[in-house]
Amino acid sequence: MAPRRSLQLIIAASAALTVALTGCASQGSAGSPSGASGSSSGSASASSPSGSATSGSASGSASSGSASAASSSGSATSGSATSGSATSGSATSGSASGSATSGSASSASALPASCAPSQLQTKKANTLTIATDQPVYEPWFVDNKPENGKGFEGAVAYAVAEELGYTKDQVAWVRASFDSVISPAPKDFDFDINEFSITPDRAKVVDFSSGYYDVAQAIVTIKGSKIAKATSIADLKDAKLGAQIGTTSLQVIDEQIKPTQKPAAFNQNIDAVAALKNGQIDGIVTDLPTAFYMSAAQLDNGVLVGQLPNPAGQTPEQFGLLLEKGSPITTCVSAAVDALRADGTLADLATTWLAKAGAPELK
Repeated sequence: MAPRRSLQLIIAASAALTVALTGCASQGSAGSPSGASGSSSGSASASSPSGSATSGSASGSASSGSASAASSSGSATSGSATSGSATSGSATSGSASGSATSGSASSASALPASCAPSQLQTKKANTLTIATDQPVYEPWFVDNKPENGKGFEGAVAYAVAEELGYTKDQVAWVRASFDSVISPAPKDFDFDINEFSITPDRAKVVDFSSGYYDVAQAIVTIKGSKIAKATSIADLKDAKLGAQIGTTSLQVIDEQIKPTQKPAAFNQNIDAVAALKNGQIDGIVTDLPTAFYMSAAQLDNGVLVGQLPNPAGQTPEQFGLLLEKGSPITTCVSAAVDALRADGTLADLATTWLAKAGAPELK
């Protein structure tokens, strides 16, 4: 009789536990209009392979034994109590795209549900296609491999993708030359990241996101050149300067420096570096971070002459992500950039990847 009595007690205890778990699941199931239930931040994380609550999941849900927390898009239905995950006591949640494809923990974006990968009208469904030049250089990218996420712009691209809810394996890269994309022609990418300065003229034919980097223009030369010791814009008046074609740098030579000699235009910065080495030009105008790299890594005896002041009353020049004119994802991409600026991510990435040293301002 004792064994039968023990079996009855075990059955009764199991029934009570099932009722308790079902009650918890009904209190914390997915579908909360505000996103992850029990979470003050609204973040969500994919369950780990073991089914345990992973870091970044809604802490309130995990402690109460809830089955799942909805992502910012409210689409984490696959992890709801009906899937039976509550019986294992796990706390799972959908990613911003409504699925946990990578199986690792990831924070859900605070962006609107309409900005989730499943809702965005990208060139390829559930894939974010990003373009950049061929080749690309430090400090923007490392080893000419944008897919490694290294370098300032490589890191920014993946940060934007993550903010939108894409995993790294949902990002695809294509190559496009700098000047070829500044046109109203259809694009084969969702956005291009390649040090594009936001200008009114360019905005007539393409869309830009919010600025992800505030930039100044700078002058690079080599020791012994006639502008190596220049301390003012006036000292540059007789110089033969060069810049990459289609860039703000070339425009700055004409409109701000106004040298007596016509500036030289090059297809890529590397061509300008070669011309400087060969004595064809006296100096190169480029953005400040690139100027640091040129003077330190691309030129023997390179000299960073100084940076140009922003014109009085004007906001700093900014780099923006370039999109097809009228792109249906421009608003969401800008919202992602704004969020990264607000939470300090952009500043942190700039500190990590861009030169920290200063450059004298030319008056």
